[in-house]
Amino acid sequence: MAMKGKAPAGDKEEQPFDEVVVKINRCAAVVRGGRRFSFGALVVVGDRNGCVGVGYGKAAEVPSAVDKGRKDATRNMKPIKVVSGTIPHRIIGRYGASRVVMVPAGAGTGVIAGASVRAVLELAGIHDVLTKSYGSNTPRNLVYATFSGLLGMLGREEVSHLRGVKLAG
Repeated sequence: MAMKGKAPAGDKEEQPFDEVVVKINRCAAVVRGGRRFSFGALVVVGDRNGCVGVGYGKAAEVPSAVDKGRKDATRNMKPIKVVSGTIPHRIIGRYGASRVVMVPAGAGTGVIAGASVRAVLELAGIHDVLTKSYGSNTPRNLVYATFSGLLGMLGREEVSHLRGVKLAG
């Protein structure tokens, strides 16, 4: 029997975002009785329509770590400039020792990227882009580099204002 009225807090139906768990890290601490494991989850959340967030959660169990990562990602959601399914201009995202170069592509090209970078771009709603990563290939660094690059993009209006030029048309 279906419940009527408001959904309880924490119900997945009230959250319109898609999520991707990019990486689960396992850490072991050696204690007197053996090894004690803890887990870290790198989660990307987005609405596939120009809004994306990245989060990292740590806990003693995997589901708790993923839940914490999802909450962190939804708190860190930011709007991204998407122009007809691609990015407005070439951008280089930097984080730690990782560099991610993102180049706009024509319609039908698809997302040419590795798994970590692809998760961020697809959940941001970008369908056509070429990418190349340099330096560290750690998933956490690549995800944060992609996210920082997307946040650093400028729209047409911002560029014209910075250059002191009026837009035609």
